[in-house]
Amino acid sequence: MKNIIDSFVSLGYWSSAGSFGFNTDILATNPINLSVVLGVLIFFGKGVLNDLLDNRKQRILSTIRNSEELCKGTFEQLERARTRLRKVEIEADEYRMNGYSEIEREKVNLINATSDSLERLENFKNETLHFEQQRAINQVRQRVFQQALQGALGTLNSCLNSELHFRTIRANIGILGAMQEITD
Repeated sequence: MKNIIDSFVSLGYWSSAGSFGFNTDILATNPINLSVVLGVLIFFGKGVLNDLLDNRKQRILSTIRNSEELCKGTFEQLERARTRLRKVEIEADEYRMNGYSEIEREKVNLINATSDSLERLENFKNETLHFEQQRAINQVRQRVFQQALQGALGTLNSCLNSELHFRTIRANIGILGAMQEITD
């Protein structure tokens, strides 16, 4: 192809003094020369142009196919990532809910344990108060009894003489003897 174009270009260098030649000046050429040049260009350039256009078309189609495949792969990766994100969000929600329910359970357990401890302390306090009251009452009774006994003994000792003392003893012995006869 290049040889043909070179031969036409070299024809333009021939002297035009009596020989046939091509005028390469487009503005100075006549329509026949122009039509011959255009015909040759169209005839030989058509194949070159078609080859160039076909190659360009194939490269563009190949690029489009590659882009579509990459796009499809990217969409698949995006869909997998979205699926994984949804799964992670669901797991996070489950962990969050489990955490909240665990916190609530621990809170209820702590409240119940505190309530039980307070109830036991209250019972222990009440038992301690009751025990201390009984002890105080018993101490007061013992002191009152001791004082009453000492007062009664003092009164008896000051009021009783020996004859009255013997009569009281005999009366008590008589009461005891009567009780013994009743029980036999």
